[in-house]
Amino acid sequence: MNRLFETVYILLNKKSATAKELAEHFGVSRRTIYRDVDALALAGIPVCTEQGKGGGITLMPGFILDKSLLSEDEQREVLSALRGLSGIKIAGADRALEKLSALFNKSAANWLETDFSDWALEDGGMFDGFKTAILERRIAEFDYHGASGEKTRRHIEPVRLWFKSRAWYVKGFCLTRQEQRLFKLLRARSLTITDERFAERNLPDIPPLPDPAKDKRLAVTMKLKIAPEMAHRVHDEFDDSAVEKQGDGGFIASASFLEDDWVYGFLLSFGEHVEVLEPKHVREIIAEKAEKIAKKYRGRS
Repeated sequence: MNRLFETVYILLNKKSATAKELAEHFGVSRRTIYRDVDALALAGIPVCTEQGKGGGITLMPGFILDKSLLSEDEQREVLSALRGLSGIKIAGADRALEKLSALFNKSAANWLETDFSDWALEDGGMFDGFKTAILERRIAEFDYHGASGEKTRRHIEPVRLWFKSRAWYVKGFCLTRQEQRLFKLLRARSLTITDERFAERNLPDIPPLPDPAKDKRLAVTMKLKIAPEMAHRVHDEFDDSAVEKQGDGGFIASASFLEDDWVYGFLLSFGEHVEVLEPKHVREIIAEKAEKIAKKYRGRS
């Protein structure tokens, strides 16, 4: 979309350009430029091509990009959406923002800023790599560490990047397993984008990650006693309606979780500032894990 918009922008300013000039400008083939011209024509942009010496690609005389197609509110929403894309480093977003701001005769109010990166971890270029593979429909190969810790080499047809519950995932058709799969980017290593292209598959959408609050079969409801020192964690991690403030400044919090190694680690991350009141079996599991941790440190200088 950015290339199509910039093509119109160039033609509005230069009046005429050859397919060779545009191909060199965008770093694509002439065939791609001619496909872009067809797409612009189908979208109602009066773009013309003239063969031979002195020919090129032009817009019909008197054509202006009709910004009245969008209302004032819609123009602001478009600019805000582009501003938000800066958080995921979409190539060309800043350039498109600048041009659309000029076209709409509006300054892009900097009221929105996004940053999906972790404070400490880098994704090793996984996001940009998978984005390229998705847009160019190229098969991606990478090492993947599963939930059990097993490392396997995967070959997938990536179709979508997805941000869910504080983490990036890539959805795709796994050629290794011959089925749709969801991969967490932070568990992927040694990404290679191959030259092998793939055709779009007619696949049903991949179901979302299970939500324990909505599927009681997958959830366990826990009642936790949390010390005042963890007030910031309480406000970060729990809904206000599930928290009761205590006289000593502490909290009683109730929430539903998927019971797995992640939730045990989550509870242990509170250290001595949390006590599992219910259910009994989770309380016993945390006690056992805490004893094993303490045993590792006892007797060491």
